[in-house]
Amino acid sequence: MAKRGRKYREAREKIDSAQLYPPLEALELVKETNYVNFDATVETHFRLGVDPRHADQQVRGVILLPHGLGKTVRVLVFGAGEAEKIAREAGADYVAFDDEMINKIQGGWTDFDVAIAVPEMMGKVGRLGRVLGPRGLMPNPKAGTVAPAEDLPRLIQEAKAGRVEFRVDKTSNLHVPIGKVSFPVENLLNNFAAIMEAVKKAKPPSSKGTYLRKITVTSTMGPGIKVDPIEAQALEVAL
Repeated sequence: MAKRGRKYREAREKIDSAQLYPPLEALELVKETNYVNFDATVETHFRLGVDPRHADQQVRGVILLPHGLGKTVRVLVFGAGEAEKIAREAGADYVAFDDEMINKIQGGWTDFDVAIAVPEMMGKVGRLGRVLGPRGLMPNPKAGTVAPAEDLPRLIQEAKAGRVEFRVDKTSNLHVPIGKVSFPVENLLNNFAAIMEAVKKAKPPSSKGTYLRKITVTSTMGPGIKVDPIEAQALEVAL
């Protein structure tokens, strides 16, 4: 394991690794232990009691965070004809409407954060799976990122406002951003509560035993802070 720097070690000393912190206290510690000189992203990591090798134990969903993500979200839309016009008018940063853009992406270009497609384009989008799939950018009907042209303005607006897609990985972990270190802790807590609610609702019926096994919050490059799962599940989203 690589040796950690002095600033990380100093931040780590402020945390009791054996303690499960209440969500508010954990997020306050995230802000306190952030040591980088940029506005770091705050992330929540879940260890779930599911076996993602089975199709009926997949955990995925989308959530519109109450306070957004605090970042500029670049949206690409796969759409031609009327869909192209609607996407541009709705504020899409890029529109892939011909083979030129498709080939550019196939060559490795992925300078966007969210990809949305109309159904008519999925034949062409399908061949981009090797590029988009590993980066979590592949449009998918289950995630609501494949939709008819008339839905594009809403989806683009939601994406730019803080719409987050989550999906369990092959090691049964879930990684979700909830904002920036510069956010007031109350806003981080409300975003955290929204994610908690969405993850609980996404529990597969076939999942047995403890579903939320471990919850950790952290900032970019910062130390992880364990959250009490019982207190986390009791949170409610402030309207």
